[in-house]
Amino acid sequence: MATRGRPRAFDRDTALQRAMDVFWVRGYEGASLAALTEAMEIRPPSLYAAFGSKEGLFREALAHYLGQHGRYRRDVLDGAPSAREGVAELLRETVARFCSDEFPRGCLVVLAALTGTPESEAVRDALSAERGESIRLFRERMRRGIADGDLAADTDMEELATFYATVLFGLSVQAKDRVPCERLLAVVERALRAWP
Repeated sequence: MATRGRPRAFDRDTALQRAMDVFWVRGYEGASLAALTEAMEIRPPSLYAAFGSKEGLFREALAHYLGQHGRYRRDVLDGAPSAREGVAELLRETVARFCSDEFPRGCLVVLAALTGTPESEAVRDALSAERGESIRLFRERMRRGIADGDLAADTDMEELATFYATVLFGLSVQAKDRVPCERLLAVVERALRAWP
């Protein structure tokens, strides 16, 4: 059976990686079609044929990002011997990632679309849901900490999880602003002193 049209002339994974990097650095609205297609080394019709829209491309780039960078949250929290050690390790590891020259500074999920036009509301909602996943992961580890005796039974898990997620998200913004890594680590240590 013959296929219709010309075959795709680009590697989808490479294109997604490059689009992810553009969104990570410029945010959703700041990533122009010209910047995306230039980075992906494709023409606009190819972008639309492959991804449907800029939003479709962003959603796939976000999934690509989460596949590469999102899983470590759960792995670190679950692998630690106590809830406090899990939170401490996650915050420290996050600073190390934010300060690495290997990646853009900060977190795409936090930085990509905090503000924007009404047309970008669906993107902001998707990112907000993913940030909510971080709170859920903290809360889940704290629940296990209570069961294991690491935390008092009357600990307000929602408050504590939201606090440490807020620290996590704030580290992203500060990293993007090029706050020195030593200061980010000092923030982590200060936040850990608030552990009940």
